[in-house]
Amino acid sequence: MFFENSYYYYIPIGLQAICVIHCMRKGNQNKWIWIIVFLPVIGSLAYIFSEIITRRGIDNVTSGVGSVLNPGGSVRKLEEQLRFSDTFHNRIALADAYLATGQTDDAINLYEQSLTGVFTENEHVIKQLIVAYSNVGRYADILPLAKKIYASPQFAKSRVHVLYAMALEQTGKNELAEKEYKTMNGRFAYFEARYQYSLFLLRAGRDDEAKQVLDSMVYEGGHLSSRERRANNVWIGKARDEVRKLNTVNKP
Repeated sequence: MFFENSYYYYIPIGLQAICVIHCMRKGNQNKWIWIIVFLPVIGSLAYIFSEIITRRGIDNVTSGVGSVLNPGGSVRKLEEQLRFSDTFHNRIALADAYLATGQTDDAINLYEQSLTGVFTENEHVIKQLIVAYSNVGRYADILPLAKKIYASPQFAKSRVHVLYAMALEQTGKNELAEKEYKTMNGRFAYFEARYQYSLFLLRAGRDDEAKQVLDSMVYEGGHLSSRERRANNVWIGKARDEVRKLNTVNKP
């Protein structure tokens, strides 16, 4: 009987380990780690409810609505939270808010400070820092960061991949830039990447190739679902404008 049910012994240990790892990654260790260690079951359940379920659910919905209605107030609240508790989670939450509200230099400072220790390879921070660097034209700084997450499955289809290709061009690595653009030149997808690729081709004087890319985007835009069309409408519209310009230039 003992051996049949002995696996129950490992449940609180596993729960405890998961909570400790999550706690350390989020930078909440000062507040929670001792509670989890000395009260494995109760502490772990309290942590899961307070820091994972509640924070991601109710708090995030409330915070999200508030940030839309009053983004400045949301930033001030996050600044107060960071002053009260300087944790990785609080720093990144504030950095994300800075980036979203156009305070890019402040966001960069916090992201750079946070890429240390166990968070050196944090993918979210690296992606956000690439976006921030792109916004201020620090293209050379994007390249080593992108290499850190290049092998990630999420990187290939992300906007950060587009920014990486753009950074390669901006730093004079045109062949590498085109190689990256070509990996994103698939049908019924990658509309932002393909639009940027068409501009790359136009800058290189390869108008016919650029028009092929743009024509494909416009054609595919008419065959997307309503949801997909809404998601890509900006880039399809830009592609349509570029086609119109090219047709005007080439008109006899």
